[in-house]
Order: sequence, then C-alpha cells, then structure tokens
Amino acid sequence: MFNRSTIIAGLTAVVALYSNAPGQAQPKGIDTQTQKIKQDTNKTTRAETQETDATRSFNWGKGKTEVRARLANPYRLASRRDALIESIKQVIKDRKMLVDEASSRPADGIIVTQPFQFSKGPVTARSELSRYGVIQFADNAWSRGRYTLVIEVQSIDGVQNNVSVNAKVEGRAGNGLSAEWTNLQSSGLAEDEFLAALVEAVTGQSVEPVQDTDNN
Repeated sequence: MFNRSTIIAGLTAVVALYSNAPGQAQPKGIDTQTQKIKQDTNKTTRAETQETDATRSFNWGKGKTEVRARLANPYRLASRRDALIESIKQVIKDRKMLVDEASSRPADGIIVTQPFQFSKGPVTARSELSRYGVIQFADNAWSRGRYTLVIEVQSIDGVQNNVSVNAKVEGRAGNGLSAEWTNLQSSGLAEDEFLAALVEAVTGQSVEPVQDTDNN
C-alpha cells in the first residue's frame, strides 16, 4: 500500500518531468504568434540589408553622371574686347563653323556664323532637331537640321564684357515633291554649347562637371 506522501511525491516528479521536456510548453507571458512575427521580420531585414550592400558595391556606375545647369546667357567674361572677339572667331573655327563676313560687324561686337548643318539624313534628323529646337510639326518628314549663331559682345568696362548668343534653328522637311527650311524655336542647347566652349577658351577652365568614375 502506498501512503499519501509517496503518491504526492510521484505526481510532483511526473509534473516536473513534463515541464522540462523540450517543445512541451512556452514560458509564461510569451505570445508565440508575436515571437514568430519578430523572427520573420529579422530574417527579412537581414536579407534586405545584404541586397542593399550588394547593390551599393556593384551598381555598374549608375546614378553618378552629373549634369550641369545651363550657363547664363548673356555670360560675363573678363577679357579685352578685341581679344574676346578673336577668341569667338577661334571657337567658331574650332567647331567647324564659318563666320558670315557680310553679316558680321566686329567693330560693334557682333559676329554672325554661316548656317551650320548639324544633322543630315531622315534617320537622325528628327532626334537631333528635337535636341536643338522645339518641334511643333509632328507630321513633317525631317531630313536635315541647321542653326545660325549670332554672338554679341557688350562691354561693361575695360575688361568686363557680357556675351550673348542666339541661335536660329531650322529644319528641312518635305513630302517627297518639295522641301523647304522651317524655323524652329531654339531649345537653348546650341547657345549653351558655344558659350561653354568660349568660356574654356578664354579662362582655360572647363565648365563641365568632373564625372565620378569610381563604381565602388
């Protein structure tokens, strides 16, 4: 016969055995669903962090190209007026353009170029025209593009000058039977490109931003 003390001791031992068995019960006060959510969140965060680090270290150089703002037009340059006129003529020559001697008035600070054809052929004409001009005629079959520059130098004092550049942009379009040059509103690109080249010629410093070539 078992006495009462023996029975109580046996039951206590059984309860203790099941309480210590793994996976049989969770500690008091812990929400199992909340614990699982936290574990899943930690896994996701670690994965996202690893993906971000990998993208940052091997991004093919994307997102690092710097584009400068358009230069002021007129643009102020420090130079003697006669020297500046000569620099303008040299930049025109370097850009494979020609001075229109009949229209230019160097003594008055005005230099006009002959029409410069920047695009020839129906394949590239429209895309190039859309860069230098504002196309408002969607149905035209563009075949060529050209622009004429008018550069004006206005002296402020003995060494300070304002240089303004205006472009007359034209596109040649036709329907197969006839073709004519059509005036387009300038996008400002032709003027900005010339001013950038002139600033570098006068100051010896490029206005273009230094590109970051480090892919790390």
